[in-house]
Amino acid sequence: MMSTKYTRLDQPLYNYLLSNSLRESSALTQLRAETATLPMARMQIAPEQGQFMGLLIKLMGAKRVIEVGVYTGYSTLAVAEALPDDGLIVACDINAETCAIAQRYWQQAGVAHKIDLRLAPAAQTLQALLDDGHSESFDFAFIDADKSTYNDYYELSLALLRPGGLIVVDNVLWGGAVLETSTDDEDTQAIQCFNALRKDDQRVDLSLLAVADGLSLLRKR
Repeated sequence: MMSTKYTRLDQPLYNYLLSNSLRESSALTQLRAETATLPMARMQIAPEQGQFMGLLIKLMGAKRVIEVGVYTGYSTLAVAEALPDDGLIVACDINAETCAIAQRYWQQAGVAHKIDLRLAPAAQTLQALLDDGHSESFDFAFIDADKSTYNDYYELSLALLRPGGLIVVDNVLWGGAVLETSTDDEDTQAIQCFNALRKDDQRVDLSLLAVADGLSLLRKR
């Protein structure tokens, strides 16, 4: 029999979750508030997701991180705060305007020295890292960008990750749209394809979690 042991997370229960667990720095709280005023605020990760990734960084003892998709830098900041002082995030994005917001808060939080922001198509940046001899040299990667390119970002990140390194992929439940058996939406199709390919990907250990909009954790074997 299939397990049905899960708890529906309505707004009051979600508020309870945050009030009893969230430990945001003042910079994270302020950044989240500013981002909430933007037209595309929904692109920001959930705060509990940022805290979860920070915990993963600490559990792994990670020092070198790839981030594909920065937006206003909340996830970057959450991870940077969890990294040791000599840690490094190569942060990939193409939007200078939203990244300028990110940089203000990275400076405010005192973590800007840990972040190498690269304003270029992420696939180019990742390939350049490989070409420069950085294969299997990163500990952790976070992918949260254009969905149609998820598989490319994943393959490049996997090549850059050391054995035992972890890739975290956002939006893998896509608001429930992954259940649509007949859809013309390219983003939905891309997420469905990505999830299906990862199910049998023997290069990694896999856990898909119902955190925020769905997170896949993929540990390189």
